Amino acid sequence: MKELLTCHMAALIIGICLDQVIGDPHCMPHPIRWIGNLIFFLEKRLLGDVTGNKDSRCIEQEGIDEGTDHQGSDRSRNYEKEKRRGILLWFAVVITVAAATFCIVYAAYSLNKYLGIAIESVLTCYILAARSLCRESMRVYRDLEKDDIAAARFSISMIVGRDTDNLDAEEIAKAAVETVAENTSDGVIAPLIYTAIGGPVLGFFYKAVNTMDSMLGYKNERYENFGFWAAKADDFFNYVPSRISALFMILGSFALGLFSKSYDGKKAYAIWKRDRYNHKSPNSAQTESVCAGALGLKLGGTHLYKGVLVEKPTIGDEIRRTEPDDIKRSNNLMFATEAITVVVVVLIFMIVRCF
Repeated sequence: MKELLTCHMAALIIGICLDQVIGDPHCMPHPIRWIGNLIFFLEKRLLGDVTGNKDSRCIEQEGIDEGTDHQGSDRSRNYEKEKRRGILLWFAVVITVAAATFCIVYAAYSLNKYLGIAIESVLTCYILAARSLCRESMRVYRDLEKDDIAAARFSISMIVGRDTDNLDAEEIAKAAVETVAENTSDGVIAPLIYTAIGGPVLGFFYKAVNTMDSMLGYKNERYENFGFWAAKADDFFNYVPSRISALFMILGSFALGLFSKSYDGKKAYAIWKRDRYNHKSPNSAQTESVCAGALGLKLGGTHLYKGVLVEKPTIGDEIRRTEPDDIKRSNNLMFATEAITVVVVVLIFMIVRCF
């Protein structure tokens, strides 16, 4: 048991280092894309083509009550059946992903201990997204530094869901900061925690849950019922990790504050306490509120999504205006949060190994 734990700890550390060095090379196949393809394949067969992609907010604005026949000609849709099929898809995906990952890891360790560590390390690297998140957000930073607003709008459109065609430089920088802050939890810390607990099997289980939410968890006519379970499951599996991420990010704010006045740990904690629920998701504002407080920014607010004006509460106080350098600062916070998480995980491993 101790030898297995040692192998797992070694693979976890190597995987984290690989992510820091190479991230996700675009030239290599990626398991998350395969998971996405599986979800898309099952969605086409379980949901098929249904009428309407209009956001439910549009429906409300037009004065049409939920539950009435707002699908136009598609009067035969069975919402309960769609919900059941969405649940079926969810279980089919997580079981397939977890089983496939288990078989790969088990086969590798059965052949050779060092092969097992190598395979587990590579899988762990695929699970984490710290370097990729930094790379994509810093592309936005470089475009803004060159005053190339058109390029910056395109770069930010690759990592956010809001409409970016009319965003100015400050709004683009703010969108990048929000993305880094929010994804610190579900792109870095949450998968790290799940992988530390259950290896790549649990790590990829979590990534499957997260990917299904990103693909199906929308409140529009197509997915409101079919994606209901995917959205709720993602909220459930992120509930504890998002709060751990926020607490570690607060510690990271204090640590970075020792070297730079750009970070305020006390303000990070205060804004987290006040604004951590200023989001429709119970988890998304946890790390976003810490980042807003640490940097003295006001995040969130109303934005356009596919032409629909979506009102969201603001997070933080606008002590100063958002600038491109805040993208770098948010990435520093993300890496500091990850470093603290790794230290805590290693300490727990060492304590468990002693017994």
